[in-house]
Amino acid sequence: MHCKVINPILKYAHKTANYRFFRALLVTVLFLTFSLPFSLQAQENTLQKLTTAERSDGKGQVIRFHLAQAVDSFQVYQPDPDLIQLTLYQENIDTADINLPNISSAFDEISFYDIPAGIGVDIYITEGKFYDGKAYHDGNSNDLLLGLTETEKSELEYLTKDTEPIIWSSFTITEQNLLEGNGNTPSENSDYNQTRDKMKFDVVVIDAGHGGHDPGSIGYRNVQEKNIVLEIAKKVGGYINEYMPEVEVVYTRDSDEFIELEERGSIANDAEGDLFISIHCNSHTTRQPNGTELYFLGLERSESALEVMKRENKVVRANNDIEQRELSQEELLVYELANSSYITASEQIAGMMEYQFDERAQRHSRGVKQGRFVVLYHASMPAVLVETGFISNPSEARYLTSDRGQSYIASAIFRAIRNYKESNGN
Repeated sequence: MHCKVINPILKYAHKTANYRFFRALLVTVLFLTFSLPFSLQAQENTLQKLTTAERSDGKGQVIRFHLAQAVDSFQVYQPDPDLIQLTLYQENIDTADINLPNISSAFDEISFYDIPAGIGVDIYITEGKFYDGKAYHDGNSNDLLLGLTETEKSELEYLTKDTEPIIWSSFTITEQNLLEGNGNTPSENSDYNQTRDKMKFDVVVIDAGHGGHDPGSIGYRNVQEKNIVLEIAKKVGGYINEYMPEVEVVYTRDSDEFIELEERGSIANDAEGDLFISIHCNSHTTRQPNGTELYFLGLERSESALEVMKRENKVVRANNDIEQRELSQEELLVYELANSSYITASEQIAGMMEYQFDERAQRHSRGVKQGRFVVLYHASMPAVLVETGFISNPSEARYLTSDRGQSYIASAIFRAIRNYKESNGN
């Protein structure tokens, strides 16, 4: 507020009996006018952009975090040669509109996560580069600097040996949380209840997708779907054996072997399974997509579901020939007419798993969907296909290849199975 506006007000106020009142009011207005923007700014600290530059000594690079305010504290953690993780502690750090460099020779990918009282940061170092990371405040600004010092590969491997990466969701959950409690229950449905009443529920069939010469999807830095899903399948089975000893676990494969799609269903039927769960990893041509998806047998209703269905129905032969299995709408219709209660129960179970992934394991859920999956079609029982995450996404690839990430996913699947059995009353 300029003096040419203030002075006439003071002159008018001075002529009145309420001069002291007007003067106090004006002081209050001025205080609010000038102090309020600063107080609002203090409540939100914006991370505006990231820039990278070569170090002046030529021995590495510096990543600059451009901050509206200096963070209260920070910590650097390097669990692997190709991953540096940071925690920045400051309330209300906003990363929504951060400007990232299009190309950087320092890192391939960077991801941000909300954690209590701050944010977590994953920096995936460019393949073939080896840096030791140290962070410090910039003395001339509010910025935080991450210094990357070129280091011998062997030395970095020694420094990061036997360390696990931070799983950001573990800031609010523990594995024990995942294994305890009842979660949600399905809504009542006559078809579902009809199937439930007929089932004794004493056999669960766990199908680890792909295997052998069929690697499944190839993810970030060449991680293979077949290896990840086998480990998760074994963990699910382990939880069932420990916490539900009355239930038999049958694996369609428990080693790195190739099993035909139709044969997987036959294994489940021969075991007289009560529930069939096929475990997979998703992928995309870009690195951004993330999250879990649940599928039960039905006609796909979106382009993304169609793409997943095509990929999971694809069979890779030993000679690298690719065969695309087809399931017609007529075949699906016949199955639906004969097994409507199975499909209804499958949808209910998928909903339970989505709840566990989203609410309990705190994984982003992309929903429950339908698809004409050959592996589900041949299992004559309630059947669900689980896409545990996108291994094309660097963060999810890291999560799904870690023991802790696999345990969280397996725990969520186990909880849904247990809740389903409990809802059957047997």
